[in-house]
Amino acid sequence: MRLLILCVGHARGTSEGALTDDFTTRAKNMGRGLGVRDVVVEEIAVSKNRDTAKRMQDEAERLAARIPDGAQVVLLDAKGKGMTSEDFAEMIGALRDAGTKHLVFVIGGPDGLGKLPGIRPGRSLAFGPQIWPHLLVRAMLSEQVYRALTILAGHPYHRA
Repeated sequence: MRLLILCVGHARGTSEGALTDDFTTRAKNMGRGLGVRDVVVEEIAVSKNRDTAKRMQDEAERLAARIPDGAQVVLLDAKGKGMTSEDFAEMIGALRDAGTKHLVFVIGGPDGLGKLPGIRPGRSLAFGPQIWPHLLVRAMLSEQVYRALTILAGHPYHRA
C-alpha cells in the first residue's frame, strides 16, 4: 500500500516542514516491513483567486486530480471524527490487509477544503475540535502515520 498526504501550500524551509519530513522518512523506513511501500507528501500551491469560495474550489479540484483511481480517501477536517492512535493504526492495518493500493489523506489550505469533485471520501478525521494551522496538521498527521506503523510493528515508540 502507498500512503499519500496531499496538501495545499508549501512547507519548505519551515519548522513544520522539517518535522513532517522527519516523520515521513521514519514512516517510510518503518513501513517497508509492514506492506507499506511508500509514504509521500505532495503539495499544491495555494490558489491565487481572490474569492475565498473560488479559491477553495480551485484547490479542491487540483487536489482531486492528484488522487489515484480507486484510492481510499481520508479528509482532515475539524468537523471530522477523532480517533485514538490505536484506532488509526487499526484503520491503516485493515485497509492494507484488504489490499488497498493507495490511502490518501487530504489537507486543505489556510481557508479549508472545498468539495473534491468526483471523489467520495471514506471518512473525515479531526485532531480534536480545535482548528489547527494547515502546516501543523501536516506534521501531526505524519507523526500519527509513523506512530500507527510502530503500533502495527509492535515497536516501543508508542507507549500508552
